[in-house]
Amino acid sequence: MSKRTRAGTLTGLTALTAAGLALGTVLAVPADAATPRPPGFLSAADLPPHPGSSWTAGRVTAGASPEVELDLCLSMALGGGRNSWYRDFRTDLDPSARQVSVELSSVSAAKGRMSRVEKDIKSCPARIERADPEVEATLRDYGKLNVEEGAHVYGLHTETSWGATDIRLLSVGRDGRTVTVVDWGRLGDFGDAPVKAFKKTTVTAVNKLH
Repeated sequence: MSKRTRAGTLTGLTALTAAGLALGTVLAVPADAATPRPPGFLSAADLPPHPGSSWTAGRVTAGASPEVELDLCLSMALGGGRNSWYRDFRTDLDPSARQVSVELSSVSAAKGRMSRVEKDIKSCPARIERADPEVEATLRDYGKLNVEEGAHVYGLHTETSWGATDIRLLSVGRDGRTVTVVDWGRLGDFGDAPVKAFKKTTVTAVNKLH
């Protein structure tokens, strides 16, 4: 029996999709003024359109995503805490996505966190291949985006020795003290990646932070 992987699962370590999530539900923030309020998040309509299925957005959830904690690309830089939030997105078909946002104590700290995320993404293919010799990983740099304090888009393709291929688009952006990461994935290769639409999604994600 053949095995399958997804770009977002990175050979079983991360699941991009979360089933049973309700469209448009948002995090309920207590009235306590000391409780951090989440930044703005993408809505389902902001994701790259898919011809066969609409997107569904889960609720904005405080803390660390369990899947991100196991993610070879993002876990080191996007740990949990009372100033981090995530939102999952899914379709009825293959594509799925996630947005993670972290609010840092200062602009300087946010700059450092964004730099760390980029460093981790760039070194991720080597870590994937060390973790599983049967997987070949390739990264493409799709360039910077001129939005707020900047954003950067990358593409990650993985292929197993038995022929399963997955494509993942990752972007990181910053507005002031807040850093956000958008993570999209599906079965396929670089030719299946909606890079132009994903760049638009990234710009929207950064603009919505404030």
